[in-house]
Amino acid sequence: MSTSTFERKPPIKLAELSSLSPADIATINGVLARLKELPGALLPILHGIQDALGYVPKDAVPIVAKSLNLSRAEVHGVVSFYHWYRTEKPGEHVIHLCRAEACQAVGGRALETHVKTRLGIDFHETTADGRYTLEPAYCLGNCAVGPSLLIDMQLRGRVTSARFDRLIGVSA
Repeated sequence: MSTSTFERKPPIKLAELSSLSPADIATINGVLARLKELPGALLPILHGIQDALGYVPKDAVPIVAKSLNLSRAEVHGVVSFYHWYRTEKPGEHVIHLCRAEACQAVGGRALETHVKTRLGIDFHETTADGRYTLEPAYCLGNCAVGPSLLIDMQLRGRVTSARFDRLIGVSA
């Protein structure tokens, strides 16, 4: 019997690391079970996951891809293309600030500066205490009463710096 200088070893199995909790996985699977048979199911599924978890975790991408028989790249491409989807856990309250021209024409830029300064963050960031996430919006359809913003999906118009402070419970 001859011996080889190369031993045949079993392939290395790398456990897939996931940041998802069992509850998160169950939530994602529930959304998939409910929506995957819809025509064009990817967008409704991603909305469902974000509605349930507050964001679309990166570790949800392979689960969604496998369920819909898509590549991970296809799912990631959709998540990264649409600005509405978040891939990081948001703060307790999400603020969408309108950046459209109509709001800018009535003080939107000054409000943007105030909001960023008051919160100490920029767009796509969350305050250090985890309380607020700031996101841009490119028209909230509230042009007649700008500048406008959403706080936790509640539309507000004619927002001044002082009104913003009252809305978030901060005194000047």
